[in-house]
Amino acid sequence: MDTFFAGEIATELVKELIKVIRHAYLCRPSAEQLKRSVDALLPIVNEIRYSGVELPQARQNQLSDLAEQLRLGLELARKAAESPRWNVYRSIQLSRRMERVDRWISKWVERQMPAHVLADVHHLRVDSSARLDRIERKIDEGSAMGRRMVVEMMQGLELGGGEEVVGVGIKVGRERVKEMLINGGDARVVVGICGMAGSGKTTLAKELCKDPQIRNHFSGGILFETVSQSPNLENLKFKLWEKITGNIVRGAYDEIPQWQIVLQPKLKAPVLVVLDDVWTPSELEELIFKVPGCKTLVVSRFKFPTIFTDTYEMELLGEEEALSLFCSSAFDQQSIPPTADKKLVKQVVEECKGLPLALKVIGASLRGQPPKIWASAKNRLSRGEAISDSHENKLLERMELSIQCLSHKVKECFLDLGSFPEDKKIPLDVLINIWMEIHDLEEVDAYAILVELSNKNLLTLVKDAQSRAGDIYSSYNELSVTQHDVLRDLVLHISSRESLNSRKRLNMPRKEDRLPKDWERNNDQPFDAQIVSIHTGEMKECDWFDMHFPKAEVLILNFSSADYFLPPFIKTMPKLKVLVLINYGLSSTKLHNLTVFESINNLTSVWFEKITIPPLPRTTIPLQNIRKVSLVLCELKNSLQGSTVLLPLTFPCISNLTIDHCIDLTDLPSSICELSSLKSLSISNCHDLEELPHELGKLKSLHILRIYACPGLKKLPQSLCKLKSLQYLDISQCFNLEGLPEEFGYLTNLEKIDMRECPQVSSVPKSSMLLKSLGNVICDEEISLLWKEAEREIPELRVQVVEECFNLDWLVE
Repeated sequence: MDTFFAGEIATELVKELIKVIRHAYLCRPSAEQLKRSVDALLPIVNEIRYSGVELPQARQNQLSDLAEQLRLGLELARKAAESPRWNVYRSIQLSRRMERVDRWISKWVERQMPAHVLADVHHLRVDSSARLDRIERKIDEGSAMGRRMVVEMMQGLELGGGEEVVGVGIKVGRERVKEMLINGGDARVVVGICGMAGSGKTTLAKELCKDPQIRNHFSGGILFETVSQSPNLENLKFKLWEKITGNIVRGAYDEIPQWQIVLQPKLKAPVLVVLDDVWTPSELEELIFKVPGCKTLVVSRFKFPTIFTDTYEMELLGEEEALSLFCSSAFDQQSIPPTADKKLVKQVVEECKGLPLALKVIGASLRGQPPKIWASAKNRLSRGEAISDSHENKLLERMELSIQCLSHKVKECFLDLGSFPEDKKIPLDVLINIWMEIHDLEEVDAYAILVELSNKNLLTLVKDAQSRAGDIYSSYNELSVTQHDVLRDLVLHISSRESLNSRKRLNMPRKEDRLPKDWERNNDQPFDAQIVSIHTGEMKECDWFDMHFPKAEVLILNFSSADYFLPPFIKTMPKLKVLVLINYGLSSTKLHNLTVFESINNLTSVWFEKITIPPLPRTTIPLQNIRKVSLVLCELKNSLQGSTVLLPLTFPCISNLTIDHCIDLTDLPSSICELSSLKSLSISNCHDLEELPHELGKLKSLHILRIYACPGLKKLPQSLCKLKSLQYLDISQCFNLEGLPEEFGYLTNLEKIDMRECPQVSSVPKSSMLLKSLGNVICDEEISLLWKEAEREIPELRVQVVEECFNLDWLVE
């Protein structure tokens, strides 16, 4: 298995090295050289990896050494990709270590590879000779069944005979799950395969059942049972128990005798139970028998983390695999036939987004159709529409089963995901906030729904998002989720069942230059939508037409332009609570028609991304109900910075202010200290921020203060120590911060501090001994030593040392 893992590590290493080459200037030459070495090695490793041949121990040891060096290279590449650009010393260190790994790999290829090639040639000759001898003996024996026997024998030798072609993705999954099942030992009793509907889960499970190594290991038998949504649970339990143990219970008992379970019958040989299409944890628990020698493989659209943790998640198909599968369904062959329009076929395949079910169903629906039908299919798919009734019924309605088991509230949250643009990351902060506002959820309940949808493969959390967002003081503003296009199509398909004016969510399926024509045709009647989502380019005053939204609570405006005229119909949204403006263009957008804000009396939350914030004059009409303001990648130099606006008059009820990646921000207006209702202030990745207001201590209601990744900040104001309500302080990656205020110990309610990557901090104030509520300090190893004395004085204090910065630069990428 070392070959397999070496291939996996090499693949991941190439991905990480590409990130380094793009972002880490000082490591770029070493990363490029290492990438060239790994690129040359990767095809050879993969060829051995997929051969299925058990290697001699000596060769396995050599490949183990290679895998270890690749692991080291992968670790270095990840550290280099995450290392801040201004940390020159760390970058140089990583560069030198990558150079050493590259030299080792080069020597390995030069010395060991020729011996491996010669050994493979020798084994191939011996193996081929043995196979041909067996074929000749069978033919010579002859009989009425001779031909059938030869065909069966050839199938057994894997030389042909109708074996279904299996893609590389299935092979990768097969090897990973096989490793879990065979090498997991008695501790790994249950293993899972999960993925969205149509992702190939059952295909992978069936391939595992046919695998020679699996059949040899589980020589006691492989039991494959489909559970489904409405199983006869008792009958299925009896059936499995009888096959596993050999004890007859049906007809003799009403339930499996407890004494049989307690005695735990000893199996003659290991048994594998495959449970396909499992829907609920309660049913799964009934079907798992903890008998020594018996393992269970669970195949489901959902994860069951409370029952088992070893789960392989299905990956979508790559370009070549997707094309091969599509052609099998559309043309009964593995490639595009000469008579077909190659470009058009590839365009249709691309719109299937790598989902096996979509490729199979859409390919079958287009089999034998003329070119015009293919062109129509491509156009309709690109618009998020069904290509035919067959496509709609077989694909979307089948996938709809994934959400029928959801509770009403969770289903509504899932349907909200269709309000975000295709192929764009959805800011987690925006999503959670929308759910809280329109579904009357508490934050913890909204987060629980997010995790549930993730476990059911109905959305995808970015790496580490679940663990990072799960902390009680976590910030969502740098995290995001994604959704597969086919799932978004499903949401739009469900929404389209209602008339346009009656829909709860009025969404544009894709970006267009103007509003949809059918919206204009129906604008003589009010729209009942609760969420309105628009995705366009530049919009001028003349591009809008009258629309009336008496029930709208959320407005999401997505665009790509340097100038944007806000829609006049905002004035017809008396219930509007959440306003989201996201600019996907290259430069900040200048907003026009700002007078619409004068009529939004119920607005509670705004998210502005890549917007040039206009000056806030003294005459700004108070936004009485605004509680949350998030400014991401915005230009603030003409608004907050140096502004004479009195923020308390404009935002009298604001409780949460987030400023992220606003690189022109050098200081904050002093009036921010007058926001008596402010509970959370987060300023992150603002590299030019040099100081905080001296009167920051006036924020008596402040519970959370994040000053994250602000390298220009050298000191914290002394008045910080007057924040008696402060519970969480984050000053991580403030590289030039010289220390904490002397009276820091007066923060008597402080519970947690994050101060990782603050290398200039050389001491901790003696008053820190008074922080009796402090329970957790996150820092680097050097700073952890400064907290030793405080640890002795504060019984509940836990100092957590971190070695890496888990920074997610999704905004940059």
